[in-house]
Amino acid sequence: DVRLVESGGGSVPTGGSVTLSCVVSGYISSTFSDYCLAWFRQPPGKMRRAVAAMGDNGSSRVTVSLKGRTSISRDNSDHTLYLAIQNLIPEDTAMYYCAIGSRRTDDCDLVQSSYRYWGQGTQVTVSS
Repeated sequence: DVRLVESGGGSVPTGGSVTLSCVVSGYISSTFSDYCLAWFRQPPGKMRRAVAAMGDNGSSRVTVSLKGRTSISRDNSDHTLYLAIQNLIPEDTAMYYCAIGSRRTDDCDLVQSSYRYWGQGTQVTVSS
């Protein structure tokens, strides 16, 4: 079975930084790198929205509102996805989810329907 497990969330002061991890299991190593990986987040009472996505070729997309203080990376050997956000603000408070794409491609987008399996999320709370 495919499983995604996020970690690294917690309470962070405004201006701080956070690095989230997502370990993916259930994929064989020879094909894992062919799939897009992405982060999404859902603030309290709001809809889930894209944060960033990354393919195996190093290409990545970061949502406009987070560019400049957000980076996404992946380690295919460990089947792990990372998300680092700096200069956190209270508006970054959300449940952060990782997801893996439904097809093998390097053209990774930020559309939720492109992602088949999802983790349970890790909560990030930014205090003012």
